[in-house]
Amino acid sequence: MSEEKIYDLIIVGGGPAGLSAAIYASRAKLDTLVLEKNFVGGQMANTDIIENYPGFPDGVSGSDLVSRMEEQAEKFGAEIDFADIEGIEVDGAVKRLRTSEGDYLSRALIIATGTEQRKLGVKGEAEFTGRGVSYCAVCDGAFYTDKVIAVVGGGNSAVEEAVYLTNFASKVYLIHRRDSLRAEKLLQERLFANEKIEVVWNSVVTEIKGDKFVEAVSIKNLLSGEVKDLAVSGVFVYVGVVPNSQVFRGVLELDEWGYIRTNEEMETSVDGVFAAGDVRTSVLKQVITAAAEGAIAATFAEKYVREQVYFDQNISSGKRVVVVYSSITDEGREIVKCMSELEASNVIAIDGYKNSRISKKLNVEKFSAVRIFDNGKEVFSKDGVAVHEIVNMLKEQGIV
Repeated sequence: MSEEKIYDLIIVGGGPAGLSAAIYASRAKLDTLVLEKNFVGGQMANTDIIENYPGFPDGVSGSDLVSRMEEQAEKFGAEIDFADIEGIEVDGAVKRLRTSEGDYLSRALIIATGTEQRKLGVKGEAEFTGRGVSYCAVCDGAFYTDKVIAVVGGGNSAVEEAVYLTNFASKVYLIHRRDSLRAEKLLQERLFANEKIEVVWNSVVTEIKGDKFVEAVSIKNLLSGEVKDLAVSGVFVYVGVVPNSQVFRGVLELDEWGYIRTNEEMETSVDGVFAAGDVRTSVLKQVITAAAEGAIAATFAEKYVREQVYFDQNISSGKRVVVVYSSITDEGREIVKCMSELEASNVIAIDGYKNSRISKKLNVEKFSAVRIFDNGKEVFSKDGVAVHEIVNMLKEQGIV
């Protein structure tokens, strides 16, 4: 990696949103880099079977879907590299990512860092992580062959993984704090039909115990207050997720839970920075919605980059006049005709109706608008200018 290289687009995160964005961006011929902290695929890679992704009537394993997406992104020219993001600088046309492997520069960014499993926050959890406490059934399930284990949670992930873990464990306790599950009905039916699973209702884990490895969990019944120990060799935690957005706090606008706020074009509060997938505020977090959001983010990031390059190439040097008009008005069509007749090489006419981002970038409030730049610096600005005023203005400036 060369610090001097400026990518068109850097995508932070290699899950379904990031890989989908990489496919769309690299296919649009953007110089695209995907930066992943751990392994490509995110939580999708740790999913045993995905049954609701279109095109796979028999389901598809998470790892297989990851492999296909990664291959497709690389086929179109996307690079994939590994680094931990330590900070970002987003002021100006070029964004800087400070990482564990050095700095990366890009014209636009897509944040697709996803979420991570929420911790229980109880005694013994941190001490036994990797020694009996796990957040990934696909990764660690085989270590518990013919053993008794506990799964904590009541949503889709907890129920799915409890069922999956019965492929290895002799018995699975599902510990849930309520008297009903939040998981989809189909998943609940599978759970209740599995003789290896016992649900422990209205209970929470208060401590994870053991010597070198997990040997038991202490659970408290929330109705009776009774505390007892369950002898288990492993604890799999699925009590929700938290967004991987900490490094962007104070730079991008986040909601009260730490998810990144965007508009429907996946634009964040910072120009040229987009977000997609589970890390952004949304009503549904699934592989298919993450992939769709990645496609949207890449599409509008590509538009942003093209406009940014256009500005750099056409306004950065010398004196330039930008006339922003609306193609759906008679006055706008008259401006187009007038500009073509003037044949002034340093006059740029832009359809602000079709290029709303440029209108926003130039702070155009009313068509038609004139902006004059001198070596990239705006020196004149006026909105609501008539055609004859524009022509007179150009003559006064000695441009025509």
